[in-house]
Amino acid sequence: MRQVETATRAVKVTQLKRSAFAVAAALCAPAGFAQTESERLNAFFEEVHQATLKRWPQLQTNLGLKGDYDKWNDRSEAKRLAEHEITIRNLTHLQTQFDYERLDAPSKVSYRLFEKGALCNIQWFPFRHHYYPITQLGGMHKRIPTFLIRRHAVDTRADAEAYLARLAGISSVMQQVIDDLEVRVSKGIIPPRFVFPGIYADIRSILSGAPFDDSGRDTALLADFREKVTALDLPDNDTRVLIEAARRTLREVVQPAYRALEDYLRIMQRQATTDDGAWKLPDGDDYYAMALRSTTTTAQSAAQIHALGLNEVARIHAEVRDIVSAIGFDGDLQAFFSFILTDDSNFYPDTDAGRNAYLEKSRALIDAMRAQLPTVFHTQPRAGLEVRRVESYREKAVDIGFYDAPAVYGERPGIYYVNLHDMRLMPKTHMEALAYHEAVPGHHMQIALAQQLPDLPKFRRFGGYAAYVEGWALYAERLAKEMGFYRDPRADFGRLAWELLRAARLVVDTGLHHKRWTREQAIAYLDANVAQTHEANRKAIDRYIVWPGQATAYTTGMQKILELRARARQALGSRFDVREFHHTVLSNGAVPLDVLESVVEAWLRE
Repeated sequence: MRQVETATRAVKVTQLKRSAFAVAAALCAPAGFAQTESERLNAFFEEVHQATLKRWPQLQTNLGLKGDYDKWNDRSEAKRLAEHEITIRNLTHLQTQFDYERLDAPSKVSYRLFEKGALCNIQWFPFRHHYYPITQLGGMHKRIPTFLIRRHAVDTRADAEAYLARLAGISSVMQQVIDDLEVRVSKGIIPPRFVFPGIYADIRSILSGAPFDDSGRDTALLADFREKVTALDLPDNDTRVLIEAARRTLREVVQPAYRALEDYLRIMQRQATTDDGAWKLPDGDDYYAMALRSTTTTAQSAAQIHALGLNEVARIHAEVRDIVSAIGFDGDLQAFFSFILTDDSNFYPDTDAGRNAYLEKSRALIDAMRAQLPTVFHTQPRAGLEVRRVESYREKAVDIGFYDAPAVYGERPGIYYVNLHDMRLMPKTHMEALAYHEAVPGHHMQIALAQQLPDLPKFRRFGGYAAYVEGWALYAERLAKEMGFYRDPRADFGRLAWELLRAARLVVDTGLHHKRWTREQAIAYLDANVAQTHEANRKAIDRYIVWPGQATAYTTGMQKILELRARARQALGSRFDVREFHHTVLSNGAVPLDVLESVVEAWLRE
């Protein structure tokens, strides 16, 4: 805690001291070499980025680089302490070695963002054990196969051998996870009882197939390795040797590592309770308040967010009633919700043909949207975009749709994943808004564009703030309406149904973690107010329980973007161009909402 206080005091370093160090640095520069203050600052950011890459092998892989390709990230407590010290040093260097007033406008934004990010990390440090590293949503047990399958490309034999080395390293990774869980148990930080069966089911799925059983099919990791190695131009015997090495490592290393994790989780489960909210944790109220500040990047209290959610739910209900009336449906909202969720014509068949039809329709929706993007955007992402079905080993636990960013260095495209495990969870009414949220003009537009901004420091190109990222994607759903999409009133209902769910999240998240609602209370609220099945609502509440605060990002972020757009439209009148507004919002990478506001205000002044 003393380190946190020291770092926080560093924020109060005077401008005079900053200027003095900047002048000293200028005097010490080599003759004939005069860097501007902004150039010096960006050089520092690049130095920090390169040092970060060297410390985190998986980050290199995520970006499409192959340094330390055989290694996993170190997740030990000693590593966390070391990273904390590095953050404090970097923050101190920023505040004492650069003169903020001598920076150009873009560099001032970068300065503020780096400072904010460092301070947030420092303020989070005392709560570093409060989150649950393994839940029914995910954790290293699921991230390991996803990372290897999705991220670890095999273009050479050396890449294949690095893959094998990573398989062999899973034992150490799992031991670090277990060590992490032991620390939490000692502090009384244990997820609710309902979490554990889902984790065991995921482990069973990961360990199903050859070489773990005689089912006649490969497990996901062996199938992935076999496919990647077979695609190489290697002698047949070399291919067989590599595949056999993978089988042996999976059986002798990976399986025991997963079993050890499961054994410890079963011990942990004995101490689990049915209490759900963050309030049950040590300093739980402070932890949740920190989670809300970090997620929303605002100073709104839990009570204010709860009230906002109630107001938004009431507003959207009124808009849905207008659609119900226009359609000519005879019944109240709950009756209409039930009709939409049970009408067979609203779903593709639960067959391979039905799943393929959903995928093809999603691709057609995205293609149609892409054709219209120039009407509201100056620039489009260069990275490719694909629509894929979620892999079988994780489809029972993940969301119905999500986006995976492209590689910055490499050929990996952005991917919009749709979860077609249960077609009754994928109504046709909702698919249009879902595609616009996850693909274009939503996550792919924002994230892929940020990656291709060459003038931004890399920490801004590759970073993110939930309220901005999810707020933009929810804004994109509404933007599509303004562009003339959702021509079918049922599709427009689907858009409102998603917006309604995001508003209800404000209510149930704060209800669970601030007002101490029970899990059953929160589920009942969703059952009464949103257009989802009871089972979908249960899964949603279970997500919000284990991920405090995250669900508040969507509506908070969208409202800020809409507020700034309205302000710009009023200020500019006939000169307002939505393409320029979008360029301003998207050309700075993901930023906190207060920084976004200052960026838009600066654009208006210009």
